[in-house]
Amino acid sequence: MEKKRNSFGGSLGFVLAAAGSAVGLGNIWRFPYLAARNGGGLFIVIYVILALTFGYTLLSSEVAIGRKTKQSPLTAYSKLGKKGFGFLGVLSCIVPMLIMPYYSAIGGWLLKYFGMFVSGKGLETASDTFFSGFITGTWQPIVFHVIFFAATAFVVIRGVNKGIESLSKILMPILLIMVIGIAIFSITIRHKDADGTIRTGLQGLKILFIPDFSGLTVKQFFTTLMDAMGQLFFSISVAMGIMVAYGSYVPDNDNLDKSVRRIELFDTAVALLAGVMVIPAVYVFMGNEGLEASGPSLLFVSLPKVFSQMGTAGHVVGAIFFAMVIFAALTSSISILEAVVSSFMDAFGWSRKKAVIVESLIALVGGIVVCLGYNVFYFELKLPTGSTGQILDILDYISNSALMPIVAIATCILVGWFTGPKMVIEEVEKTGNKMTRKHMFIVVVKFLAPVLLFVLFLKSIGVLKII
Repeated sequence: MEKKRNSFGGSLGFVLAAAGSAVGLGNIWRFPYLAARNGGGLFIVIYVILALTFGYTLLSSEVAIGRKTKQSPLTAYSKLGKKGFGFLGVLSCIVPMLIMPYYSAIGGWLLKYFGMFVSGKGLETASDTFFSGFITGTWQPIVFHVIFFAATAFVVIRGVNKGIESLSKILMPILLIMVIGIAIFSITIRHKDADGTIRTGLQGLKILFIPDFSGLTVKQFFTTLMDAMGQLFFSISVAMGIMVAYGSYVPDNDNLDKSVRRIELFDTAVALLAGVMVIPAVYVFMGNEGLEASGPSLLFVSLPKVFSQMGTAGHVVGAIFFAMVIFAALTSSISILEAVVSSFMDAFGWSRKKAVIVESLIALVGGIVVCLGYNVFYFELKLPTGSTGQILDILDYISNSALMPIVAIATCILVGWFTGPKMVIEEVEKTGNKMTRKHMFIVVVKFLAPVLLFVLFLKSIGVLKII
């Protein structure tokens, strides 16, 4: 263990940093689409139930492993003394190393759009060709990627207290205020089409929250279940080493159970608010057809069209929206980089500065390759899921769809059957505070989570196509 290992100043710093990691692009560009596609309220009910069971279990396990071992993901699993699980540390380090380059490239896209709206040129982004024209350019995407990554590295190199914790205490309250403000605005707008059809934000809100059981089949229910679990799995930042790294900085006297509950509450609240921000606004100006967009197409194509139809207010709302998304992306990218940096520090005894420099070179070069994947290195590859992807999509698929489920399944097996759930329970309760969902935790980590994760993994790699 590093002699001068830092720790969070208190539970608030840990909760805000961990919540900042969890609140990322997945909440904003994936949750609204999945909610709309899967019957609105039905998806949300399933998501919340999974957050309170599945999410709580995985979060508690990873944070407890980090605090118990006082090690980053690369070395934490081997420290538990169970032979054969060292590979988990390696995979937990590889995942954020794969994610960092393309996450930074996307962060650069956000900076570009924010700059367009701030400079009064936001309407130009609503053009059908603007996004494709930008990402297929050679130099601009690279420049913005470097700027975004430099901001990330600057925070991480300052350390846990002066960097990650301090920034989280500033950005997360601002982010929450922005999200609430845009959500309120979204449900108050209305639009009249040329044919006289009027759509309101409240109508869009009903699509999000009122369950649609029309034509619901067993197959559709399981599809909704898998989508909700997949979304939660990526949203709470588990299986990518982040929560293990952050857990290693949690003081021994911190109430771990209370902190985990606060993180799941914060992440779920922001996910729901993201739905309120996006779905009513998109529905008002684009109808049901607009709700079919997800991922980059939602953020960089559909929403700019929405802002362009708001008139003068669109410039302001667009600027605030992209500033908010930049904050969300930055807090997440900081946690991704920290997972790798802390691993290098613990495994090789490097200083923080050296670890940041080494990983920065890897991520910067990787990000440049991602940017060039839309022009110089452009090719198309059919993925096991049936979709066609470029370099960014391939990295995302390998990390999110293949490796992360493996890490999560192996973690459940390790905790459920080798160290025993008591290892996590004892770590959580060593301050004298009871683990509120102890019995549920045991059942989920030993039985439910491994089974559901295995089904999700088979679906992700294209083996299971019945749901």
